[in-house]
Amino acid sequence: MKGVHEKMTRIPEDDRDIMEKAMYLPMVLIILNRDITVIENSPFKLKQPYLDLIEETMKEIQRELAEVKLYMKKNKLQVIETKRDDAFTLYRFIYKGYEENHNYFNPRIRNKVQELMEAYLLKKHLSR
Repeated sequence: MKGVHEKMTRIPEDDRDIMEKAMYLPMVLIILNRDITVIENSPFKLKQPYLDLIEETMKEIQRELAEVKLYMKKNKLQVIETKRDDAFTLYRFIYKGYEENHNYFNPRIRNKVQELMEAYLLKKHLSR
């Protein structure tokens, strides 16, 4: 699921996927972090299994995000949020010195973050 691209991009799809991970993964971590607080303050009888699942998932996402950042640094890639309103978020993608602006529809960002959360949490669950 890609963002709204008004024009052709010069960025190869593999690199753009990595750049989008640099956008989405920090959002997933923020949400999971908030969820930990909610669970800690909840009336659940047994909180620890939920907390363990989220914390292990966060560690995996942090490892992947570190790899993404390293790859981007080596390959001179950058993603900068430049503008946000109620409907869209504008990002500047810098690809080996070349700049492109990419506009993402906020509900689409939310859906992608939810997809990633589900994938990471289910991967943990299904790998047992």
